[in-house]
Amino acid sequence: MDLAVVELSRLQFALTALYHFLFVPLTLGLSFMLVIMESIYVITGREIWRTITRFWAKLFGINFVLGVATGLTMEFQFGMNWSYFSHYVGDIFGAPLAIEGLMAFFLEATFVGLMFFGWDKLSRPAHLLVTFLVALGSNLSALWILIANGWMQNPVGARFNPDTMRMEVTDFYSVLFNPVAQAKFVHTVSAGYVTASVFVLGISAWYLLRGRFTALAKRSMTVAAAFGLASSLSVVVLGDESGYALTDNQKMKLAAIEAMWHTEKAPAGLTLVGFPSVEDRTTYFEIKLPYVLGLISTRSLTGEVQGINELVLHAQERIESGKVAYGALERLKIDRADAGARALFEEHRGDLGYAMLLKRYVADPRTASHDQVMRAAWDTVPNVPVTFWLFRLMAGLGFFFIGFFALAFYFATVRRFDVKWFLRTAVLIIPLPWVAAEMGWILAEYGRQPWAIEGVLPTFLGASSLTVAQLWTTIIAFTLLYGGLAIIEVRLMLASIRKGPEPNRVARAALDAAAQPGAGYAPLPAE
Repeated sequence: MDLAVVELSRLQFALTALYHFLFVPLTLGLSFMLVIMESIYVITGREIWRTITRFWAKLFGINFVLGVATGLTMEFQFGMNWSYFSHYVGDIFGAPLAIEGLMAFFLEATFVGLMFFGWDKLSRPAHLLVTFLVALGSNLSALWILIANGWMQNPVGARFNPDTMRMEVTDFYSVLFNPVAQAKFVHTVSAGYVTASVFVLGISAWYLLRGRFTALAKRSMTVAAAFGLASSLSVVVLGDESGYALTDNQKMKLAAIEAMWHTEKAPAGLTLVGFPSVEDRTTYFEIKLPYVLGLISTRSLTGEVQGINELVLHAQERIESGKVAYGALERLKIDRADAGARALFEEHRGDLGYAMLLKRYVADPRTASHDQVMRAAWDTVPNVPVTFWLFRLMAGLGFFFIGFFALAFYFATVRRFDVKWFLRTAVLIIPLPWVAAEMGWILAEYGRQPWAIEGVLPTFLGASSLTVAQLWTTIIAFTLLYGGLAIIEVRLMLASIRKGPEPNRVARAALDAAAQPGAGYAPLPAE
């Protein structure tokens, strides 16, 4: 395999995935914020909440359309750029994606039209149900996609079939309730809720700074502050759960994130800052919190967190075992009835993927030298400085959002919507949740290298037989297409924000907002 083709295929998928993920978090969070806002409208009957819901739904719709458009290309890339990956694990990986399309996406796409055009055709409770189904569909889409991604990072419920030379499902229940997938799902959707909360709060703050649509802005800010505080706390708590899942399933990723080169005496300390050196295989100028990593990762004072050096030695052992499995598999290709080869393969089948790492250096893993085995073993270590700093920047933003939303909740509770420095800050930090989300995605995917499927299929073996010219053509085409879509998205969003809520309802909503709580609600005349 031409490694230039592999790296360009990875670059193309990373670009499309990162771009698509600009839309996903806002869709996840804003959909449920619409449910909250419309629920208040249904309960109180106050026109201001209908106006608020319809305004944010318009921004949700723009984001939703762009998210769908950018997500479609990602599906095609599995066949175009990663054909052997699709052949090797398509039976397992394809099932959650198919369910996502047939169930979650169709649910979301079916009801999104009713949500936008059914305001005057459905009763209030019926329209609220429609909005809830749109939110449910968007979050179920994330669930099934993350089940597929979680399986790539912890391939449970499947095994390699030497007769078909492919991975096959053995226990779909285990695939569905994969602990890595579940932890990733709740963490990802909580991050989406934070993104939407910052977005709503920031736009509301912009209106308040300019004295426009203040009734809408104050109420939107109150909802965003409460929703964002709960979500930001969830992100940190559920991030802890993700760390716990790494201890059992992705030990090397955890060690790389912590730049832990040697196994420490339990319980291990958490490195706040430090400067990892790949050449010296050490981390300089560490500042640590004693016991914290051990408590987070093992939920105990005695659990051990293994270091990179020890995990590399373990990888070496698995590569040697995988060579035996590879040799037995080659014998089975010649004679399927070879009982000795089948028994030998069954004994070492769990390490076959590690032998595949050697194909980067030698055509036949059985002929690999000790030096090549060690090089392959060290290939199991992701880029330590990148993973180390990505995690700390992402975690730092997570704690920042907790403090920010706590302050926002306080100001909303005491009805202080005129604190200029806070409003300006709310506007300025609008991009930060997207920065954190993108760093989280890069950390998750970059941290599991060199594996496309953890311990099963190396990334460099999963790519299609394309040329460098073909890949550069598609990368340039996608970049131009997505650049154009980005301009359209930003212009539509800014135009809708400047315009504000529906002009024909603003005056009536303002009168409704100014009414006394006990004044009751008079139905509006037909529009």
